[in-house]
Amino acid sequence: MTTVYPYPTLVGKIDVTVRRAGIDGIPLQLSLVSQRERVVAFHQVERDDWVEGFLELEVSVPNDELADGPWAGVTCVAVLTEGATNTRVVSRLQRDRGERHWRGEVRIRRSEHTSRALLDVSVVGSHGGVDGRIIGTCDTPWVIDFLARTTTRQREMEIVEEDFRDGPQEWLRSFKDAPWFVDTTGEMPTVLLNTSFEGFVDLLGGARGPLEKATAGLVAAQIAGEVWTAMFQAALGDVEPDENGAPTLPGGWREAVLRTMLPDVLPDRPMSDALAEAYGRRKEGVGWAELLPRIQYAASRRAQLPKNLTSAIRAVSRAQEGPAR
Repeated sequence: MTTVYPYPTLVGKIDVTVRRAGIDGIPLQLSLVSQRERVVAFHQVERDDWVEGFLELEVSVPNDELADGPWAGVTCVAVLTEGATNTRVVSRLQRDRGERHWRGEVRIRRSEHTSRALLDVSVVGSHGGVDGRIIGTCDTPWVIDFLARTTTRQREMEIVEEDFRDGPQEWLRSFKDAPWFVDTTGEMPTVLLNTSFEGFVDLLGGARGPLEKATAGLVAAQIAGEVWTAMFQAALGDVEPDENGAPTLPGGWREAVLRTMLPDVLPDRPMSDALAEAYGRRKEGVGWAELLPRIQYAASRRAQLPKNLTSAIRAVSRAQEGPAR
């Protein structure tokens, strides 16, 4: 299997926890730090003139593997990046006395960001006489959202209502019978909802009653599943090899999608190996067909399709049974 790094890297998991966050020395409410979604939402409803934010991190690393490994001078760093502003901030973390965790603080200047940044953590060490080698990273980076009012990860996406049949976008007329269309060709993924598809937009935006709401939820989950599938394949198509021929993650939403989906598409593998295998299968075509069901499965999980399908089935069953006597 092709690997991203031409030297030994960590196999064990690197886990990142944001213990505390705040702006200008004022702690954020815990509801704005989602450990499950791995998102920090610096909401601006109450205050939009803050200058500096902070994140207190705790990182667990595979210490036994590090102790037995061939690396020297190991350290741990947090890397905050935002492609829109070309910002990159590296913060060194400190190992605690028990050597079980690395801890530290990341300082965030509001003036250096516009919308969303990614917070990654890397373990760095020396190998083969070369310093500064990245020997491990967290599987899924944290999203630091400067515009969100809720801790929701799925943000870099536009939803636009268009008349596919008689609207101004002539290229959509060939899709006039489709209720929606996913466009991943631009800088941001766009979901186009067909207003000429009878009752479709009204169902999504104004469902009434348990059965209609369950149906709308199921349709929305189906759309979300297709969006995740389309975004994953588009992101994988934009992966480029480095000078050694090893695949590298693209930036922006494409990187976030790959980091989110790959652990479900190719589970129990380091991110670098999963990326290399998915890239190789797509490029060579060998084994790509076998990977497609895994992509669809991962997309359905992200879209919560099973949950919404169960809700719809239950709503239909209750409607058929009629009101309780």
